[in-house]
Amino acid sequence: MVKTKDSTMPALTAAQRRLQRAALQLFAEKGVTRVTVSELAEVAGMARGTVYNNVSDPDALFSQVAAQFSAEMTERIESSAGQMQDPALKLANGMRYFTKRAHEDPLWGRFICRFALSAVSLQEIWTGQAVKDLLEGLDKGRYVFQREQLASVVSLVMGAVLGSITLVLEGRKTWRDAGSDAAEFVLTAIGVPREEARALARLELPVIADDGL
Repeated sequence: MVKTKDSTMPALTAAQRRLQRAALQLFAEKGVTRVTVSELAEVAGMARGTVYNNVSDPDALFSQVAAQFSAEMTERIESSAGQMQDPALKLANGMRYFTKRAHEDPLWGRFICRFALSAVSLQEIWTGQAVKDLLEGLDKGRYVFQREQLASVVSLVMGAVLGSITLVLEGRKTWRDAGSDAAEFVLTAIGVPREEARALARLELPVIADDGL
C-alpha cells in the first residue's frame, strides 16, 4: 500500500499495474486522457476480458493513474528525506529525483511533461513535499521571499523541474547536470548563497526504492 500524509492508495495487482503501465504509455505518447479497452488490451498484450476484469471504469483510468503516480512519487521523495534537517537540501534532492526518474524511465518523463501542469490528480506532486520544504525553509530563515509569494515560488520549482526533464529527454544534458543546475538556480533565486546552493545541488543522492509505474 502506498501512503502519504494526505492519501492512501490500495496496492495494485500485477495485472492492474501492467494495465496502468500500458495506459501511461498511451497517455504519454498520444497526449490524450482517455483510451479504449481495445487500445489497452493491445499495448498490455492482454485479452479484452482481462482488461474489463481489472479496469472498473476505463474513462476514470487517467485520474487513477495520475493519482497513483502522484502518491508514489510523493512517498518516494518523503521517504528519501529520512532524518534530513536542512529544507534546502530536501528541496534540491526532490528536484533531482524527478530528473533522475525521467532518465531512468523516459515514458514517465514524457507523461509528466505533458500533464503535470494541467492534471488535478498530479497536483500533490507540487502542493505536497515541495511546499512543506519551502515553508520550513522560510520559517528557518533559509529562504528569502514573502509568504504571499509562495505560489510563485512553487511555479518556479515546477518550471525548473520540467525544464530539466525536457533537457534529459532531448539528450541535451545528463540527469545529473540538468537536475543539479535546476536545483542550484532555484535555491539561489530564493535566497541560498550561490556557492552553498551549488554544493547542495551536487551532493550524492540517497538511494530510494523504485515503486513507480
